[in-house]
Amino acid sequence: MKLPRSIQGRLLVLMLGLVMAVWVGTAVATWVDVRHELDELLDSHLAQGAALLVAQQKLEMESDDPSDDDEGTDPGDDGQTRPHRAERRLDAPMLHRYAPKVAFQVFHEGRLSVRSAEAPAEPMSPLESGFDTREIGGTRWRIFAAQGAEHDVQVYVGEQIESRGAILWAVLRSTFWPMALSLPLLALAVWWSVREGIRPLNRLGQTLAARQPQDLAPIQLDDAPVEMQPLLQALHGLFERIAGLLASERRFTADAAHELRTPIAGIRLQAQVALGATDETDRRHALQATLQGCDRATRLVDQMLTLARLESQEAAIQATVDLAAVTRRVVADVAARALDKQQVLALDADTACRVQGEETLLGVLVRNLVDNAIRYSPPGAQVNVHLSQAPSGQTVLRVEDSGPGLTDSEQQRLGERFFRVLGHSEPGSGLGWSIVRRIAAVHGATVTVGRSDTLGGLRVSVSWPTSR
Repeated sequence: MKLPRSIQGRLLVLMLGLVMAVWVGTAVATWVDVRHELDELLDSHLAQGAALLVAQQKLEMESDDPSDDDEGTDPGDDGQTRPHRAERRLDAPMLHRYAPKVAFQVFHEGRLSVRSAEAPAEPMSPLESGFDTREIGGTRWRIFAAQGAEHDVQVYVGEQIESRGAILWAVLRSTFWPMALSLPLLALAVWWSVREGIRPLNRLGQTLAARQPQDLAPIQLDDAPVEMQPLLQALHGLFERIAGLLASERRFTADAAHELRTPIAGIRLQAQVALGATDETDRRHALQATLQGCDRATRLVDQMLTLARLESQEAAIQATVDLAAVTRRVVADVAARALDKQQVLALDADTACRVQGEETLLGVLVRNLVDNAIRYSPPGAQVNVHLSQAPSGQTVLRVEDSGPGLTDSEQQRLGERFFRVLGHSEPGSGLGWSIVRRIAAVHGATVTVGRSDTLGGLRVSVSWPTSR
């Protein structure tokens, strides 16, 4: 059976089905037990009736006069003749409405001596003693057979099986009718209990439906049951995460609008200069500046899109990546920029270092670190990129330069969106460090910043946890 989709419907079907099963099981168990006890009781009555008939027959035999003329003689075992009683048929009176349902027979020396009106002339059972169930004249009988003390008396007492069923139903009727009448009341009580039990869920649904989209405050639900506390806590956590994402989105949108305004204004200004320039050199210089402004805006948009993707990503895709290969590829891509500034770019990443993460994001992290070192170091500076695996199993990427480095206060502000160190003419958006820290966070890596002991400039170290 397919259960309803609603919780209330499921609970009603399950509980009512369980109640019905228990009711039927109880009824069957009661029926079986009462029938067994009733059979035991009625069988004992049959045995008692047979015992009374045996005792009565014995008394009658002892009181018989052997010289009675109307009695014949039978040869005894010793060759002597002894009298035997004349065959008699006595119909027992009906003293109760169940009397037609009961029959008995008494045989003396193989001849029927006494029987009830419902008893046949033939023995009711072939057994000499014990209980038997037989069909006589199309009616099933429960029969008890017993012998007298002299073994020449045979007694049969029987009762119709149908009468036992009638007695059983009469006994159980007073029990089953109240149980049957209580089922609708019990179903109504179950329905009311289920409805009251899930009322807090209905109130929660109504509360959520009535909320405004911008309302992310915790839900206050009076008398919420203990079972709903995990759900409410999960909803509160979800609201907090949504609120954080919305705040980050609003902040990102405001910052992006502010930062994009500057390159767009510069591009417009240079375009106006190019349009108004009469000298070919001035026009060419303005167009070159326009192209530089477009490149800066493109880089800013790319950085913003990368950061936006990272903001909505809880964890990096888990795959085994050779960070050494990624680092060598990135360094090869940016080597031309270092050569243009006559810088020395050294790489030490010969040993394979495998980490868990997403290869594209790891490439973006390495590119931002190396590009920043080249960008903010003076011409002729030294930039070292070193990748190794520590004895503890951690993978460490270290980027050092011989540039001016950063003060302690500037190092603390690294990672703030659109933060740039003053005094540099290099174009940039100030988003690179935010991207680095976010990529490190989703990979479970740690970023530390300090001064290089060997080159004297900035040293950035990124440590990945032990790869399993």
